[in-house]
Amino acid sequence: MSKLSPALKSLINAAHSRPGPVPAPPRIQAVYQRIQEEAMERKLGRPSWLGISTAATMTMNSPESMIALYNSTSASRPQSEGVEIAEFMREIGLKCIGFNGIPRTINMLNAFRAQLPSSIASSLNTKPARLPSPTNIESINSRGRALWDAIYRPLETKLEHKLGDAHPDLPVFIINQEYGGLFTDPPDKPGAKVGRVTTSLIAITCLRAQQGVGPQVLSHVFGLRKGWEDGTWKQEPEAGEEEGVKWLVSDEGCTWILHKVDELVEALGGGHGSTFAPVRAKL
Repeated sequence: MSKLSPALKSLINAAHSRPGPVPAPPRIQAVYQRIQEEAMERKLGRPSWLGISTAATMTMNSPESMIALYNSTSASRPQSEGVEIAEFMREIGLKCIGFNGIPRTINMLNAFRAQLPSSIASSLNTKPARLPSPTNIESINSRGRALWDAIYRPLETKLEHKLGDAHPDLPVFIINQEYGGLFTDPPDKPGAKVGRVTTSLIAITCLRAQQGVGPQVLSHVFGLRKGWEDGTWKQEPEAGEEEGVKWLVSDEGCTWILHKVDELVEALGGGHGSTFAPVRAKL
């Protein structure tokens, strides 16, 4: 009973189900480079453009492209900076769980670490920072509530009740486990931190690349803007200069974000769109 028939194995791995990762398309580094150059022209920092490129690549399930992005970003950099870049990219990958699900993140991060130079991989942080305990659980919940309220105000309570009508534990899980435990940075966290602006960029990118979840894309575009309005963008100065972040949250900046994600989906998906919605085989 523990063995699967050849026919069942074949069906599990059928080509139409696209069971494996997406290979790196030719010249994907040129696409990444163009996004970087455009962002820097607008006075945006590395977390902004690298956040968008990493989140889109994670969503599109292309580990070869992920390592190509790392190589192009870390080229000619000191090893210590190479470690910082790898830490940042895998932290973004972790946050992608909240939008893309656990399996894709497991496969992508495993492949990413396996392809890193051994000197970089061996230098990555190995200490977990999100283990809940009786002494920190209230802090986790408070961080989640604060981020939730900041993104969805003035509709935060109305939205929470709507989610609760769908399932009473849905807002509990989202606010405490995802917003508190995953999307916010624990205090004194080792390794990379991903701030308010970049977290909103990850949300917009993953959801746009997924396709089919326009209302959530809209919510997080507003969430990005609220990070400017309430001044919390200042907690992540690496994301860009004031002029750059102000442009990023404008209509022009948000249009740029969506266009860059679409370009990455087009390049990584070979014109077939997101791997969240593959073409079905004829039955």
